[in-house]
Amino acid sequence: MKQILQTLFGPRANKTNAGALAEKFGLELRGDAKTEISGIAPIADAKPGQLTFYSTEKNAEAFRILPIETLHNTKASVIVLQPEQVNDAPKCATLLITDSPRNAMRKILGEIYREKPRRGISQNAHIESGVFFRDKKSVYVGPFAVIRRGAVIESNVVIESGAFVGAGAQIGANTFVGQNAFIDNATIGADCVIYNGASIGKDGFGFTREDGKNVFIPHVGRVILGERVSVGACSCIDRGLMSDTRVGDGTKIDNQCQIAHGVIIGKECFLAAQTGIAGGVVAGDRVLFGGKVGIANKVQIGDDAEIGANSGVFRNIPAGERIMGYPATNAFEYMKMHAWTRKQMKGDKK
Repeated sequence: MKQILQTLFGPRANKTNAGALAEKFGLELRGDAKTEISGIAPIADAKPGQLTFYSTEKNAEAFRILPIETLHNTKASVIVLQPEQVNDAPKCATLLITDSPRNAMRKILGEIYREKPRRGISQNAHIESGVFFRDKKSVYVGPFAVIRRGAVIESNVVIESGAFVGAGAQIGANTFVGQNAFIDNATIGADCVIYNGASIGKDGFGFTREDGKNVFIPHVGRVILGERVSVGACSCIDRGLMSDTRVGDGTKIDNQCQIAHGVIIGKECFLAAQTGIAGGVVAGDRVLFGGKVGIANKVQIGDDAEIGANSGVFRNIPAGERIMGYPATNAFEYMKMHAWTRKQMKGDKK
């Protein structure tokens, strides 16, 4: 029964062959162009009829490359690989050759497992009068989604079941909004992905004390997301108090992250899971935030900075600096201090 259900409803590969992929993505072909592809699998698990890849590209210094024996022994019918690995591939396999197999695989995955576009608005969705659809026929809205009056929905948007889009919110073309996501007081750019349970545009954590009591400060700013931004499941991006909270083009935000009011994040940044950024922080372009990083109020972070996991940042970070630790300091200095501490502890034991 499990296999039947997976066959009916699981990811289904679109029919294609090695020649079609080579032509579409500009790959050099060696072998039979008519070799059909039934799916994609990791190189050690691939079976006849499947496509896999082997690469010596590194995403980081710590990235581990698979032993060449995995390429020798793979059963895959089609292999995407670099020119220098051609002679190590099984003689019976059809090869797709490129200088960047990882980049090629990104395109091939999207092609082979491309889902058919969904269209239509569920009868159980609640859409108030006054919602503007750029092209209503190209949009999908799932059951029990709510779209308030004044919202603007561009073409080819998908809004899954239970999602909420508030009055005045704008959703850019080709954007995906997951189940139970909340979007209000926000402008979302084109080609964005908002995963399940994300909250964008709620009031920030802004309070003052009056007569010994905590009193909320009304927020009037918005959230502005650029194009190709991804917001992970259960992440929160708060609207600005007076100025807008902004996230630049191409920035990717993992699950369970918190971005407070008035934060500005540049283009092409990465925020790993459970990162927390306090109000007023300004981060440049291509900044890397490790998991569980905490950034204090109004810290400024330069372009291309890297912040190690579990770091607590209380000072400004110059462009290109790598920091880690709590409180965070230069990564090289931190490792020297850690090594010195371990040395002292070993000395005490003697």
